Amino acid sequence: MPTALITDPLFKQHDPGWEHPESPGRYDAVMRAIHNEDLSDLMLVFSPRQATADEVALCHTRDYIRLVQEEIEAGITQLSTGDTAVSLRSYEVAMYAAGAVLRAVDAVMTGEARNSFCVVRPPGHHAGPDRGMGFCLFNNAAIGARYAQANYNVDRVLIVDWDVHHGNGTQDIFYGDPSVYYFSTHQAPLYPFTGFRDETGAGPGEGTTLNCPLPAGSGRSEIMSAFEDQLVPAMETFQPNLVILSAGFDSRVNDPLGHFTLTDGDFADLTRLMMKTAAQYCDSRVISVLEGGYNLHGLASACASHVRALLYGEREDSRR
Repeated sequence: MPTALITDPLFKQHDPGWEHPESPGRYDAVMRAIHNEDLSDLMLVFSPRQATADEVALCHTRDYIRLVQEEIEAGITQLSTGDTAVSLRSYEVAMYAAGAVLRAVDAVMTGEARNSFCVVRPPGHHAGPDRGMGFCLFNNAAIGARYAQANYNVDRVLIVDWDVHHGNGTQDIFYGDPSVYYFSTHQAPLYPFTGFRDETGAGPGEGTTLNCPLPAGSGRSEIMSAFEDQLVPAMETFQPNLVILSAGFDSRVNDPLGHFTLTDGDFADLTRLMMKTAAQYCDSRVISVLEGGYNLHGLASACASHVRALLYGEREDSRR
């Protein structure tokens, strides 16, 4: 089965402002790299649909959803819940970003595609149940996990977050839930200054949050070790039915907002490791959702490497 690509130029219509790092140019950089390497010719390309308020409410309060819509329609430039810059079409675009992940879930769970990559903006992993934060309005990966559980009898979802920033919103949404395992490697200290090792879940969710904070300068050795020595053994017990990647490429070397040193090849290897995990437990079902990445050249080349790994898996080793 092929890899699905879910995206649309509509995602450029969310504009947080001049010189903002989460710029519409991120979309162009990623799509240009995918097209220039003829990768899209090998993929099933789907347009996203707009998520409904009921679907977004799987993870966010209805009061917060209404607040986002009302404030954006009123012309504000920053959500009152935090530091999230917005523009006049940001609510609409954010609903399509969430909907893109739902389309990916449909494709993967019905067997249309083996795995998928969602090139979406705005990103989502800082958005919690009742607030936007960072560059995030709605938590795309989290909504996808809940949607899969609600519509496809998925019991256990693994969300893997290799963004340089901790996905505090994703952690908050699932902190007491044993059916979603959240794993994060992230630079510490760094915004949002959460994700400590002792944050491991609460109540019935105790033990299904695994944070691996790492110092600036960390790279392949530290991050790959966290995956191989901590996440992989944990999955022997958890055994997910679906793997969702919060794929942030600001953990790449030379990103302006972080100080990790992963390379394009490292992202391919992390991708293959997660594909191996998915093959072992859930019929290779992997959904990748774009999060951060703010050096446009680095973002583009890292995403191309990631997509090649999704397409070719272990066969990519022979292509390098």
